[in-house]
Amino acid sequence: MVTKQEVVSPERFASAQTYQEYMGTITQNKDEFENSFKGTSVPEEYKRRLQALVAKPNGPKKVLVIGEDWCPDVYRGMPVIQRLAEAAGIEMKVLARDQNLDVANAYLNKGEFLSVPTVIFFTDKLEQVLVWFERPQKANDELPQMREIIGGRTREEAGPDLKKFRAGPVWGSWRDATIVELTEKLEKAV
Repeated sequence: MVTKQEVVSPERFASAQTYQEYMGTITQNKDEFENSFKGTSVPEEYKRRLQALVAKPNGPKKVLVIGEDWCPDVYRGMPVIQRLAEAAGIEMKVLARDQNLDVANAYLNKGEFLSVPTVIFFTDKLEQVLVWFERPQKANDELPQMREIIGGRTREEAGPDLKKFRAGPVWGSWRDATIVELTEKLEKAV
């Protein structure tokens, strides 16, 4: 049996794409990724808290994000993780889930789901600090608002209404909640 640490070896982490490299390879939702990136900033208080965590010997120095460009949680959340990594001084790498199933299967949500994004924070020696899945609790609590917009329609039929939702305050608050939740979880983990 291969352990998580063996799956994400130093060589594997180094060979993963940077956020910018990943963005150069995606074929879907590029505008959504860019809008999320532009719409996200890390408040100074959280930047300081994250940098203090990184400065600790067992603090997060690297983060690996497993994602797919078709997923709303990824095109909203991955840019937030990139902003968080930039603010904290954490090296971020990206793996496309479906092309890296060995890693994705080592980090199943609840031991059974191939969730995206899957976000794994590591020390500089690739010791796991924290694993986080999909979206912040605030988004889980407010998902019914998005489901109401869809109603009985397909995502394609609801497309224009979903686009408005993604440009609105609820979607933006989920990006902010990601920063808060990850900072707090990292503080507990370190």
